[in-house]
Amino acid sequence: MSELQHESLNATFVGVDKGVCTQYRGIQYGEVAERFADPKILDNFRGEKVDCTEWGPRCPQNKYDLGHLIRAPEGDIFEDETEDEFKCLNLDVTVPSKLPSSGNTKGLPVMVWVHGGSQIVSYGTGSSKIGDPLKLAKDSVELSLPMIIVSLQYRLNMFHYGDGKATKNLGLKDQQIALKWVQKHIAGFGGDPDDITVIGESAGAVFAHALLVTCPNIRRGILMSGSLYLSPPQPAARGQAAFVDPMLKKLQAKGYDSLKDAPVEALLEAQAEVPIPSVFMQEDSDLEGWSQKTGDVEALLIGDCEYESILWRNGVETMTAEQIVECFDKAGASASELKKLYHINPARSTQSKHGVLDFLNDMRFAAPVPLIADLFRKQGKKVYTYLFDQPNPWQPSSRAHHAVDLLYLFEGFDISHSKSAAALGQEMRKRFITFITGQAPWSEDKAFAFGPLGKFGEISEEEIGDRRRIRQIEALKTLPQTEVNAAFGSLAAGRISLHN
Repeated sequence: MSELQHESLNATFVGVDKGVCTQYRGIQYGEVAERFADPKILDNFRGEKVDCTEWGPRCPQNKYDLGHLIRAPEGDIFEDETEDEFKCLNLDVTVPSKLPSSGNTKGLPVMVWVHGGSQIVSYGTGSSKIGDPLKLAKDSVELSLPMIIVSLQYRLNMFHYGDGKATKNLGLKDQQIALKWVQKHIAGFGGDPDDITVIGESAGAVFAHALLVTCPNIRRGILMSGSLYLSPPQPAARGQAAFVDPMLKKLQAKGYDSLKDAPVEALLEAQAEVPIPSVFMQEDSDLEGWSQKTGDVEALLIGDCEYESILWRNGVETMTAEQIVECFDKAGASASELKKLYHINPARSTQSKHGVLDFLNDMRFAAPVPLIADLFRKQGKKVYTYLFDQPNPWQPSSRAHHAVDLLYLFEGFDISHSKSAAALGQEMRKRFITFITGQAPWSEDKAFAFGPLGKFGEISEEEIGDRRRIRQIEALKTLPQTEVNAAFGSLAAGRISLHN
């Protein structure tokens, strides 16, 4: 046990000793007066001694097998987490047990981690092996580049989306006040409030991108396998038709009058029945023009995995070649070019299915990386790009699929059976830590490749072309986006899942 006297929060925090690091878990940063209400910052604990030895509750959600997507070996246990819709606004702070005594009055660099999960579940939280920051924090100490890691919990699914009557984007608002909390109080943990890096993966990267363009005083950003291009803000009318109205119909059939008043269990049951596999942020004034904004950040690190579209694999596998062609035909005048680019052939079912996955992958993951990188560079920001091509350490045939990079960045699971995988994970953490602590992780004019085969290093533009479908990505830029998006929507709708 470790005790920390925190002056600005008026509290004594009792944390967990973890060798060279200490974790203070489940600290409340916000309060919610009632369901779908805006959050309010919580920053006065009235002199209490606060037990921070247990992970805080997460937002209520339907249960998913977290080990499914990452191919975790059977026998690895995922503990059931407590849930509370009003107390899920909490965060974990992981700090070096001994702060440097080198006269650094500003404090240590701070990493703020935003987990993913399609905006409906907690995927990659501090309480799971997938997102426990302890290994990353320990490595920072051993590299003599110590930093502080803050991991956020926030509202998800319909608790995040709202009921369409009042406020919206509640999960994002939770994160925004969490960031204000960090900027206001991280100095009491030894951190520098002016040296913050916001990082997220998948839906967490969608939120992280939104934070970069809406919140001041973020020095650096890291977008892993996602951005606002993955899940752009949508009109409220679309969410009303897709989420709110079907939910209300299900709840009324159960005897409840509204989303706001239904019990948590009934709300989750209705979500499963609709079903709602993911949600999105709604259009709002602070997100307007997001595609041309870079915020206050000085530097950006951004990249993707080789096989992100595994998220749609099971759904696409059920399609016939004829159905695939029909979906591409929704692109109108662009349909012929798209089918040619992605080898869509009504006589070749397997080839067409692979083409669909390539198209989905490029549209939402691969193509946005150079697009965002170019924007940030044009606005005078430093940009470092990477490609993650190291396959799953337990099932290499699954390739470098979506979310596999979390296994290497956090290494909450034992991957020592593969020396090359363990070495690559160590290198990845070193490079990310280097960036978070304000140094160049690699040359700006080169991309960095993690994998395959345990190899890593800078690669040329020509080598990027060998790893990604650059010809197709360049061609997508020239086609009318309304037509391309029509094909994408038809192919992707209802086919995404974490159980691929």
